[in-house]
Amino acid sequence: MRIAMMTNNYKPYIGGVPISIDRLAQGLRKLGHIVYIFAPDYPGGCDDDPYVIRYGSFSRKLKGDVRIPNCFDPIIEDIFRFLDIDIIHVHHPMIIGQAALYLGRKYHIPVVYTYHTRYEMYLHYLTPYANLQTWVQKSGGTLLPQIGDKLLQSVREHLVPGFIRRFVNRCNMVIAPSHTMEQHLDSMGIKTPIEVAPTGLPDSAFNPDPHTAAFLRQQLLNGKKYLFCTVSRLSEEKNLSFMLEGLACLKKRIGDCFQIVFLGDGPKKMDLINQADLLGIGNCVSFLGCVPNERLSSYYCACDAFLFTSLSETQGIVLLEAMAAGCPVVAVDASGTRDVVISGENGFLTECNLDEWAQKTADIILNPDLHEYLASGAKHFALDFHSDKIAIQMQRYYIHTLQQFGYASGFHKLQTPLPQ
Repeated sequence: MRIAMMTNNYKPYIGGVPISIDRLAQGLRKLGHIVYIFAPDYPGGCDDDPYVIRYGSFSRKLKGDVRIPNCFDPIIEDIFRFLDIDIIHVHHPMIIGQAALYLGRKYHIPVVYTYHTRYEMYLHYLTPYANLQTWVQKSGGTLLPQIGDKLLQSVREHLVPGFIRRFVNRCNMVIAPSHTMEQHLDSMGIKTPIEVAPTGLPDSAFNPDPHTAAFLRQQLLNGKKYLFCTVSRLSEEKNLSFMLEGLACLKKRIGDCFQIVFLGDGPKKMDLINQADLLGIGNCVSFLGCVPNERLSSYYCACDAFLFTSLSETQGIVLLEAMAAGCPVVAVDASGTRDVVISGENGFLTECNLDEWAQKTADIILNPDLHEYLASGAKHFALDFHSDKIAIQMQRYYIHTLQQFGYASGFHKLQTPLPQ
């Protein structure tokens, strides 16, 4: 098959969607398929292979340093119409999503969409929404702030879900990255067929370098006994203030014997540093910034546990990456996390309760037998998410979509025999 992946962001931008696209594309290419990736350009250019087609982006950015792609760039269709594409797989409903639907209709090609993001939880990146939210929070209980609060609620609960529903129902298949998200889409009134396919894990995720991990542990422990890590964008929706409060509770329980490293960057970094100092755990917390994805497995391997508190995930990719390296997880029960964390098997899932979260973290590091059991369970669980397995799964979904679209053989312009 000849597949066109379409995205609003891609390498060198660091995020879950670019990682998911890159791994899926590599897995499909191993199966013999041709995968083109339509992605925005970035300042300074991008070091790409010839199968990545860059279209323009605007100099203006959204809050959080996210560039706005130009889906009207004529280069998209100019190149697309010469590629003899079998199926379009789009990864965003806004901007490039509309271009994907247009190309699908015009060239009679089915469109598959992956629901990577719960957009209603990311509205604070839009300046008008963020400004209204700030004004409502700072205002008193007068009538105007109450109207503003109702407006915010309407956008979150009706306008955005309504837009997603209309977009998805114009696609030929929607991919949910977890069963929780499959249920969420179903509850939204989605009529398009829904299938589940998480982001896969590459071979490197299961084979961290033990020497590098040992070196990192020695460097990062800061004289402490236990080492934790978390990988996250440092932003509001990741619930990291809760994590710092939980770590303060943990310090009261077990003392000043642990260190945690935050891997990632974002607009809340300085707020989190200040909060850690105010909570009296500043000497226990290190902010290391962004780390290349291919190096993360060594950090996971170096740590005693991976900590996570986000409430906005569709699939916790970083949770699975940590598990693949044999690092048990403590996470807050929420969408995405509950699909991969099995309490007592590969880590612990807790309510959004500081005492419970701190206690489960303490249980893992203070009980060596439990830690060993959970670490083994984590690695075994992650094996089901290998990229090769996910690529085969997606291949089957594509063929089914093409068959439903009217191509009896399941593909119509395939240049080579379909891999078995």
